[in-house]
Amino acid sequence: MSPCQSCGACCVSFRVDFHPAELAGGAFAWGPGVLPAMTVPVTANIVRMAGTDASPPRCVALAGEIGSAVKCTIYDGRPSPCREFDTEHAACNRARQRCGLPPL
Repeated sequence: MSPCQSCGACCVSFRVDFHPAELAGGAFAWGPGVLPAMTVPVTANIVRMAGTDASPPRCVALAGEIGSAVKCTIYDGRPSPCREFDTEHAACNRARQRCGLPPL
């Protein structure tokens, strides 16, 4: 099992902005793409995953309990920032620290 499936810290720590072409039906959508209802517009060229700019942040696509068992409900269609994020990034351990989790 991936450590991400028992973490979820990144999903409650960072804003997730991406181009609207990654929305469902868009020219650059991954798999099914992100449903527009799960995003908020930022500019004409940027949308944001709903909940990622809330206080406290929590991505609308995240299900489960941080640090225990989590999953992305749109994993196959998740946007590029989520696809590019990796446990090798220093930001991963910063997010884990914010959530009280040990570094990987």
